[in-house]
Amino acid sequence: MHRVSRLLLVGVLLLGVAPLRGQEVTLPRATPLSDATIENFLLKANVIKKKTSKKGVTATIQATLSDGTLTHDAQIQTIDLSKTVFEAGAHTELNFKDTYRFNIGAYRLARLLDMDNVPMSVKRRHDGKDAAFTWWIDDVMFDEEGRLKQKPVQGPDPTRTAQQNANRLVFDELIQNRDRNQGNLVWTKDWKLWLIDHTRAFRLGKDLMKPDQLGRVDGALLAKMRTLTIEAMTKSMGDVMQKDEMMAVLARRDKLVKHFEDRIATRGEAAVLFKM
Repeated sequence: MHRVSRLLLVGVLLLGVAPLRGQEVTLPRATPLSDATIENFLLKANVIKKKTSKKGVTATIQATLSDGTLTHDAQIQTIDLSKTVFEAGAHTELNFKDTYRFNIGAYRLARLLDMDNVPMSVKRRHDGKDAAFTWWIDDVMFDEEGRLKQKPVQGPDPTRTAQQNANRLVFDELIQNRDRNQGNLVWTKDWKLWLIDHTRAFRLGKDLMKPDQLGRVDGALLAKMRTLTIEAMTKSMGDVMQKDEMMAVLARRDKLVKHFEDRIATRGEAAVLFKM
């Protein structure tokens, strides 16, 4: 939300309310902020307050940022862990990484695919470390666990909800996100699904994790995946992603495209593609 003290007088005249001296009024935002505005804010705004989240294992910080005109929260992550062998209970993983870089990479890849439900994340220094500063999602209604308790579970537009869930499954396969859980799928009050927290994504495996779950996909998303190139990825993501990580994305992209082309061939476009 904008907190614009210089508009205090206008705001109170419109509302017909007398403010206290020095009181700051929070006004509704008339139009969405541009990507350029959000990016500049995340890169340059001062951190005025912060607290460490009790959820998760990556020491995520929820911070309040301000540039003097705009005040908004951001998620800060500095984790940059790499292990040849990672053991968690009965699970063992080779070439394990848990890094802030992947939050930035996920946002930029999503934009290459014309997806607008991964919040902007930028690279910035924090407390002497490289970090991902990620825009905090406003108007959250509930996470995925909360949605599954709703009646009806699909919300006011079941087709839109199904499409968003289908595209999420495709995106998670593309980035090989092995850490997706109900807490990092959040739904805003307009029933839009936001995908957050990708520090454990971008594994190097080239096979799909759960192809049996991939029943449908947005036709526009499939078309954008077909056009994805290493040149475009390098230009957009090369400062935060390694070449082998990007090449693994393209290898999985090839398998995703073939998977859906095979389904279209046997079931027809209408049964496979969402078209909005």
